[in-house]
Amino acid sequence: MESNEVFKFEETIQNIIDQKTLKWIFVGGKGGVGKTTVSSSLAILLSKVREKVLIISTDPAHNLSDAFGQKIGKQPTQIKGYDNLFGLELDPEKDINNIEKLNEILHVEGQKKKEGLLSTMENSFPGIDEANNLKYIASLLDNLNYDIVIFDTAPTGHTLRLLEMPNIIGKSLQKIIELKLQFGSIIDSMGGILGSEFDQKLNKFFSNMNSLKDSLEKISERFKDADKTTFIAVCIPEFLSVYETERLIESLFKENIDIRNVIVNQVLMCDNPDKCRMCKSRMKMQKKYLERIEEMFEDFHIIKIPLQKNEIRGPKNIENFSKFLLEKNNKN
Repeated sequence: MESNEVFKFEETIQNIIDQKTLKWIFVGGKGGVGKTTVSSSLAILLSKVREKVLIISTDPAHNLSDAFGQKIGKQPTQIKGYDNLFGLELDPEKDINNIEKLNEILHVEGQKKKEGLLSTMENSFPGIDEANNLKYIASLLDNLNYDIVIFDTAPTGHTLRLLEMPNIIGKSLQKIIELKLQFGSIIDSMGGILGSEFDQKLNKFFSNMNSLKDSLEKISERFKDADKTTFIAVCIPEFLSVYETERLIESLFKENIDIRNVIVNQVLMCDNPDKCRMCKSRMKMQKKYLERIEEMFEDFHIIKIPLQKNEIRGPKNIENFSKFLLEKNNKN
């Protein structure tokens, strides 16, 4: 006899904890929905089953230091109370000085015409700074020996640009390289006319473009490897947050990036809503968006976390909060 029961995915984050192959976990969503709290809680949970865990903030408005109640900077910092958990607050746009910038490669002192030509080539290439930022993050992580890395990301728009960047920049770089092959003889003769220094720097430019393209292709492969990389969306049951979550998930699908967990934070769960008109009204509003989330993401793990009375700050409070990621919370 066939059952008519609809399969329901487990409403906890246990699927992430159990996937031992994961290396990169991105936690993202609209600003103010609790991404840092969720990513910090997940990092603590993973530190109990993994050898060495890093949580890294790529959001310019860093909150990791506030969340854990200790100073976390640009170098991996051990989280107090955990031997194998480290935090890092990274601002790629400021830390990009650690990479050889193209304008330094292309600069020709005192030769305005040569400088203008190379500067035009550089400035006409959209997204070069973001591409170098992404390469910097990947290079940094390659040199750090961590079992798994959790990214506490910037708000949705910035995060999507980060994840889409390898494909967008890769295609543009490919066109530049194709132009070099197509017009190589002309470019070489230009180098001869303008001098050997210009020729060397022009060749260095194309060499760096090719290197950047190869790096971004490797990063793109990492993003799209569901065994190693996944994305967790965090939202609250309100219109703008749910809308951004839908947009985020749609974009991730287009980029073939794994996402199967949606965390709904700040859900009002009241035993006696009739005693509080505001609670009753709020729960009614949230119910509408919770139903939409259930409908839109029926084949996802949907984790509902109740609204907390107090701020979640400090390792102890974060660890207490982390239990909600592993428990079903269906009151509403």
